[in-house]
Amino acid sequence: MPTMNTQHPFSSLTPDIVLDALDSAGLRSDGRLLALNSYENRVYQAGMEDNLPLVAKFYRPLRWTDTAILEEHGFVASLAEREIPVVPALRINGSTLHEYKGFRFSVFSKHGGRAPDLDNPDILQWMGRFLGRLHAVGALETYQHRPVLDIQSFGVEPVDYLLAHDFIPAELIEVYRGVALLALEGVRRCFERAGVVKTLRLHGDCHVGNVLWTDSGPHFVDFDDSRMGPAIQDLWMLLSGERAEQTRQLGDLLSGYEDFCDFDPRELHLIEALRTLRLIHYSAWIARRWDDAAFPAAFPWFSSPRYWQDKILELREQIALMDEPPLPY
Repeated sequence: MPTMNTQHPFSSLTPDIVLDALDSAGLRSDGRLLALNSYENRVYQAGMEDNLPLVAKFYRPLRWTDTAILEEHGFVASLAEREIPVVPALRINGSTLHEYKGFRFSVFSKHGGRAPDLDNPDILQWMGRFLGRLHAVGALETYQHRPVLDIQSFGVEPVDYLLAHDFIPAELIEVYRGVALLALEGVRRCFERAGVVKTLRLHGDCHVGNVLWTDSGPHFVDFDDSRMGPAIQDLWMLLSGERAEQTRQLGDLLSGYEDFCDFDPRELHLIEALRTLRLIHYSAWIARRWDDAAFPAAFPWFSSPRYWQDKILELREQIALMDEPPLPY
C-alpha cells in the first residue's frame, strides 16, 4: 500500500490562507469558516462582514488548467443567463478565477436546499425538464479544453493504474484483472450496440448530492466534473431500484426532458456500461488521491480484502447486466 504524503499541497491550505485569499479578492470575512463536504477540492463557507456568507472553492492543484476551469465557468454562466437554476462563480475584479499563494480559487453565492425526493413522479418530471433545458444549452457549443467521457479515460486507464500500484491485495490482483477486463469488453459491446451517439456539455456528476431542492424547484451545484459525453450520463444516476422501478423513473424523467430536448433511445444501451465505468473510475480516483491526507482518513477500508472482493462482485454483476436488453423507451 503506498504511503500517505504529508506534504500534499492542501496540507498548507490553512484557515489563515483561506481568509487571506478572500481578502486578496476584496472580500472581508468575519473570520467564521465552515469546511463543507468535498474531497476533490477544498470548499468553505465563509461568513462575511455586513453581508451574506459566501462559498469559496479551492481547486485541487494540477487537476484542471486555468482554461478548463474558465470554460466550465462560462458554461454555467450561460445556463444562469437563461434562468436555468445553477450556481455560477461570482465575477470579482473582472474574473471568476483567482490565485493566492499557489492556490486557485473561486467564490460562489451560498445556496441551501435538501435532497430531491426521487420517489415522487412529479419531482422526477421536474428534474427531467431541468436537465432538458441544461442539455439544450449544452448542445449549443462544445468544450475545447475539457475531456470527453470515454472508455479509455474512465475504464482502461483506471484499470491500468490500479494494477500498476499496490492498492489491490496480492491474492486478489489476478482476479480483479480478469473481471475488470471482461467488464471492459462488456462496456465496448454496449457502445457498439448504441452506435454513434451525440455528445454534449454535461453536468457530469449528476447524483442527488449535487442537486439541492427548494420549494421553487431544483438547482445544480458543483460542475467540477463537467465534460463532453452522451446525455444519458446525466440521467442514469437518478435511477435506482429494480428494473421495473427504473423503467418507471426513466419514463417520468423523459416525460419532462423531452419538453426541451430530444432524446436518442439508442443511448439506453449505455446505462449499465456507464455505471460500470463509474465503478472502475471511482476506485482509481481514490487511489490517485491517496497522497492527500483526507483520503486515507475518509476511506480507511480502501486496501482491505473486503473492499476489493465487493468491487469484484459488483463488476461481475455488471457484466451480466450489460448483456440484458436496455430499459424500454
